[in-house]
Amino acid sequence: MIEELDTDFEFKDDVLKNLVFQLIHSTLKMRPSESIIQEKQNASSRIATLFIELLEKQFLIEGNDDRVQIRSPSDFANQLAVHVNHLNKSVKDVMQSTTSELIMQRLFKEAKILLKHSPWNVSEIAYTLGFESPTHFNTFFKKYASLTPSQFRGN
Repeated sequence: MIEELDTDFEFKDDVLKNLVFQLIHSTLKMRPSESIIQEKQNASSRIATLFIELLEKQFLIEGNDDRVQIRSPSDFANQLAVHVNHLNKSVKDVMQSTTSELIMQRLFKEAKILLKHSPWNVSEIAYTLGFESPTHFNTFFKKYASLTPSQFRGN
């Protein structure tokens, strides 16, 4: 940089700016990436995080031929390659709710979204969410909302 300052080059200021930017860039590259530095998690936190990510992936519903495939804690445990008891304990320790409660809460949330924002009938929503029949879906929904899906949609 000092050599560049001593020259008569007309654009030496631009060259010096570029050299400073290269220096800054090189320095930033030496710093560890924030995505690599994660807060230290224990095994329970990692399993609970993976469970929530897998649960959320179930609800990328774009058409009524998309289906929720994984609904039981044992299905999630199989996908995560852990024992169901270990999954349940890890999720309970971290989330203060059971695996089944979190699955049902997420199903209920998605049911409300689909009832309010989709043109699908109740039967299509029931099958999309993985229920065996619309009757099972009605019972499930009424348990959480104290309304039938049709009543909820009409409100």
